Amino acid sequence: MTVRPCIPWPDRRLRTPAQPVPAITETVRMIWDDMIETMEAMPGYGLAAPQIGIMLRLAVVDCSTRRGEVIRMANPEILHASVKTRRHEEASPNLPGVSAVVERPRAVTVRFLNADGQIEERDFVGLWATSVQHQIDHLNGKMYFDHLSPLRRRMLIARAEKLRKSRASGTAASRG
Repeated sequence: MTVRPCIPWPDRRLRTPAQPVPAITETVRMIWDDMIETMEAMPGYGLAAPQIGIMLRLAVVDCSTRRGEVIRMANPEILHASVKTRRHEEASPNLPGVSAVVERPRAVTVRFLNADGQIEERDFVGLWATSVQHQIDHLNGKMYFDHLSPLRRRMLIARAEKLRKSRASGTAASRG
């Protein structure tokens, strides 16, 4: 297993819908393993394959308190979303250093291919639902900040860019 680097915003792949996975193969299982290793290294609650530059509809989610309860999903799709919403602060390793509160449905029913290659339907609630929706957004070429107003989105991206530049100049100064 390998920790893979997350591609930086504004890489165009983060705006490109991922391709469906025709079957669960050994390659898919290896990608999932790397994704889990990468998610744990961040640490985070989930990861979608496009975040590491793999343009397949693959996601992993683990919102358990103990960890180790990862759900591996291929081709996830939301079948039903609750009317009741939940607000949660979201972030992405593709745009480090910034976050925003996003409002999403509190519960979702999702259909996906599981690790055994079987079609599964599962209900997710609370943080699990938020993370699954966040990952499906990535698979559809969307970022969490797309749920913000245009002004808040511009401010968030500008703040992230400012942080990136200050880190880059700090790294260059420490090498000099």
